[in-house]
Amino acid sequence: MKATTAPIGVFDSGVGGLTVVAALERLLPRESILYLGDTARLPYGTKSPSTVLAYSRRNVDFLVGRGVKAVVVACNTASAVTIGALQPPVPLWGVLQPGAARAAAVSRGKVGVIATESTVDSDAYGRELSRLRPELEVVSQACPLFVPLVEEGWHDDPVALEVARRYLEPLVEHGVDTLVLGCTHYPLLRDVIATVMGPRVTLVDSAQAVAEVVAADLLRHDLASAAGEPPEHHFCVTDAGPRFARIGARFLGAGALSLEWVDV
Repeated sequence: MKATTAPIGVFDSGVGGLTVVAALERLLPRESILYLGDTARLPYGTKSPSTVLAYSRRNVDFLVGRGVKAVVVACNTASAVTIGALQPPVPLWGVLQPGAARAAAVSRGKVGVIATESTVDSDAYGRELSRLRPELEVVSQACPLFVPLVEEGWHDDPVALEVARRYLEPLVEHGVDTLVLGCTHYPLLRDVIATVMGPRVTLVDSAQAVAEVVAADLLRHDLASAAGEPPEHHFCVTDAGPRFARIGARFLGAGALSLEWVDV
């Protein structure tokens, strides 16, 4: 298989990273994608950095072993704690740095970050935003109930709006002008979050931001797929296949997903 026609590897602790897959599909319709959802070991957001690093290394080794030409770490928690330590023989991107860069570029001075507890505790977004624009004021908020709401299909339910108000009202009161959706599940709650935050707050989707970086870098590295055979997308999970297929179809706006159960 030529390097340009090899798939892009994407991994997450579960189904949330499919928002990254959806963004890559929109921006790079010629590219094949190999997705790994580490459903046997989720959630990553409550685990220690050393454990997340160990899991991430196994995931990258699996994808590289399956012949991917590049890897996207679609998990914000893994991006926050492992990017510097992961050194595969192919290009690699995390979702955190592109999301922070987009927020730094558009903010008027106050950035909010919503994410898992682990990502918030790491302050990875805060450090990256401060590096990019030291004068920025950054306020972070963990939103642990957002992920189960999305996975239950309640992202447009009144209960989601009430939970969002509980989490987000302190950020509204603080006057943030930009809000980073620092977990790959959160774009499915975009309408609810926008309702609470109001029209003057810019929402930054890290999935879309990383897809744009991947598109540019594939061209720069002469790895972009040329016109030819239609792309093939393949989805692997380490556990809970039926649940993943049901939720994943919602994330991708597609029919039932065909899954391969793998041991990583």
